[in-house]
Amino acid sequence: MEELKMEDFLSLHLGFNDAENYRRRENKELFNQIFVVSSILDEIVASNTFFLMGEKGTGKTAYAVYITNNTHRDTSSLLTFIRETEYQQFVALKERNHLFLSDYTNIWKVIIYLLISEKISQDKNESSIFSFTKFRNLKNAIDHYYSRAFSPEIIQAMSFVDKTSISAKLLAQYAEVGGETGIELTFSESRFQTNLLFIQRKFEDALRAIKLNKNHILFIDGIDIRPSSIEYEDYLACVKGLANAVWSINNDFFANIKDSQGRLKVVLLVRPDIFDSLGLQNQNNKIRDNSVLLNWQTTYDEYRGSMLFKLADKLLRSQQSSSLPLGVAWDYYFPYVTKSTSRHRDFDASFISFLRYSYYRPRDIVTMLRFLQENLNEERRDNQLLTEEDFDSSRFRRKLANYLLGEVKDQLSFYYSSEDYETFLKFFQYLKGGMKFDYADYLNAYKQIEEFLQRNNHPIPSFLETSDVFLQFLYELNVISYIEDPIDFRHQPFISWCFRERTTSNISPKIKQDVRYEIHYGLARALRIGKRLVR
Repeated sequence: MEELKMEDFLSLHLGFNDAENYRRRENKELFNQIFVVSSILDEIVASNTFFLMGEKGTGKTAYAVYITNNTHRDTSSLLTFIRETEYQQFVALKERNHLFLSDYTNIWKVIIYLLISEKISQDKNESSIFSFTKFRNLKNAIDHYYSRAFSPEIIQAMSFVDKTSISAKLLAQYAEVGGETGIELTFSESRFQTNLLFIQRKFEDALRAIKLNKNHILFIDGIDIRPSSIEYEDYLACVKGLANAVWSINNDFFANIKDSQGRLKVVLLVRPDIFDSLGLQNQNNKIRDNSVLLNWQTTYDEYRGSMLFKLADKLLRSQQSSSLPLGVAWDYYFPYVTKSTSRHRDFDASFISFLRYSYYRPRDIVTMLRFLQENLNEERRDNQLLTEEDFDSSRFRRKLANYLLGEVKDQLSFYYSSEDYETFLKFFQYLKGGMKFDYADYLNAYKQIEEFLQRNNHPIPSFLETSDVFLQFLYELNVISYIEDPIDFRHQPFISWCFRERTTSNISPKIKQDVRYEIHYGLARALRIGKRLVR
């Protein structure tokens, strides 16, 4: 058999942790090369999908970037991000105009209409829309306001909303010049809500009138990050208004535009825990009917056919000089096997180790590959085929543990302060090094952290309010799993992780009490557990 000629592992580009990098011109070709196309793309562009949901690192941004970089199912897309400056402007608007949640929703409607109007006006396949008077007048007013220098970003759109008296006057002026039936109107900054509704109506009239040749999607990303300068309540009011606007625009307006071949849609990228806090009406139905939940689940026995394995293998094989069947590249670079974790298998393939130490997320797998590549480069080793020793090395495990704990910290700090995070870490000291513990061990550790906080007059974070609340909190963070032992010892114990149990019909899985628990393998070094200490 002819020997495989493969690229050196060190020469491979193993991608980026943040998929936003693939929006850059120089990275688009690489992304198209390594991206695994699947039916998920069709689900996302489907007319009834308004929310793209997934835990951090599951690929929400990656899917939106791929669809935006390419025309999928005759759909042209724009991806925009909400960032710290926009939250600050919302807070300023709220204080200046005494806004309510309904006002936030209307502000977001205008922002979305402005962004998507500019998007379709720049599409060379939609030049015919300027033959529609209302849209042409709308575009002329926007060009006047921005001196023909509008960039389709939320921060720029906020200005149009902030100065409603100027925006409304321009829209009325160009409607009159364009021959639309007009009524003399007066606008002032003190009539913010009235101006805003006038602007909203003008956008809706214009968008309702046009006939599109293709579908257009506006993706909104970035709400998974709450800037530390923004209070949680201010953040929540902002994103609640955004979620309500997304639902209302898609369901009540875009869906009812008639006689247009192309359709408009806006999709919000959101974590499940944040979606759960938005308080949308009929939330369960919206998850089932109007959401795509990214789920990369597989089993150890069936991993070879999983999307996660296909992603990892394509990252490696797509950069080879010749086309390779699925799995050949992975088996070349990671040819080793390990001791089996199940009595039903003789051994575990190398990829199973990656699954055990991950949360079954693309970002985890890519990060592990990059750490291994870094270590190999530092060692300057001639043999670039990876071994079990490379995966088990303290240097690799330490990097991985710090990365995974950083992911936990990011999720926790979304809701809590840095002091609360330190309190969270303190709890694990009371487990005395145990990765596995029972309910009695847990209650004892909880009692000790509670006594420590009281003894030192530390405020008790809400996640430590009761032992049950904290146990559920650890489970939702995917720090611990719970283990149920079968009556028949010949069967394997049932291990439940929150990220594996989450589905569209069970968006917030619950932990069980009075069973066994285990901390995630990958976190052991960062939490300084894994070896029992003297009590």
